[in-house]
Amino acid sequence: MGNETWYDVFLELISKKYPKKTLLTQAIMEMLPLEREAVYRRLRRDVVFTAHEIVKIASDWNISLDELVGVDSKKVAFQMQQMDYLNPSEEEMNFLKRIIQSFVYFENFPDTEFMDVCNKLPRQLTSGFENLNRFLLFKWKYQYNDVEKEALPYSQVIPSEKMQQLTADYYQKVKLVPNASFIWDRLIFEYLINDIRYFFYIYLITKNEKDLIKKDLHDFLDYMEEVANKGCYPETQKKVNLYISQLNVDTNYSYVFTPEGNICFIHVFDKFEIYSYNKEMIEKFITWMQLRKRSSIQISEVDAKSRIEFFAKQRQLVDSL
Repeated sequence: MGNETWYDVFLELISKKYPKKTLLTQAIMEMLPLEREAVYRRLRRDVVFTAHEIVKIASDWNISLDELVGVDSKKVAFQMQQMDYLNPSEEEMNFLKRIIQSFVYFENFPDTEFMDVCNKLPRQLTSGFENLNRFLLFKWKYQYNDVEKEALPYSQVIPSEKMQQLTADYYQKVKLVPNASFIWDRLIFEYLINDIRYFFYIYLITKNEKDLIKKDLHDFLDYMEEVANKGCYPETQKKVNLYISQLNVDTNYSYVFTPEGNICFIHVFDKFEIYSYNKEMIEKFITWMQLRKRSSIQISEVDAKSRIEFFAKQRQLVDSL
């Protein structure tokens, strides 16, 4: 730390979250009951953040207080942001808007990399397909919400208009990340098809609804085959690498690497993530995830035979619905 005090380090860390002062100020205003000028005074060091404010910021932004004061606890802190993806609160809406805005910011850094290893289709890719995305929300609600109430059928699980708009924005802006890599479990579509069949057999999804999801799956496969052929998103020309893992993947996990700061995620309960900004944890995450390529086949751009065979097999699975 040199001659820096722990408070200097704290201000430096929160500035790295939002390098643009206007965005940092807005984020703090949304988190704390402070007016804009009060935040400015704290950032200018005219006054200091109170202990309560520091703890709140550190908790929300996963900043280790041990590291701030120079204590090596040998622990890695993870945080989970819960979210109602059907009817989000104002605070949850603002959180999602900040995520979407970060993709726009990442576009300015050509070395930025997003990587996702997954056994479930990632929302970065499914959010642009209405019925498929709605099915994944329906499954999440069936498994983790209102456990004491009667399960809602697919027809009654409808995202709010605001959430639908945010989902559309998310789907467009996520394609601005300069480099994206996805490693899919080779059985990823089998898992999904089995889920759809289950809900159809217990009469929570009608035949017509199943057919709409089936059409979205075909559209999704058409789109992803185009991405794999070109090695990029057709809308933005941003690089995409697609791999198929020959070993089973236990869950979805991902990282975002940028020159400004990094973060790693473990996806839990279908729609939530636990995440960490811990430098050592992120370095291990990157190493672990890159090693998954050793047991995977790249089907984007190269190996046309494997690519054609993979997508043909997935279409047969979808046709079997």
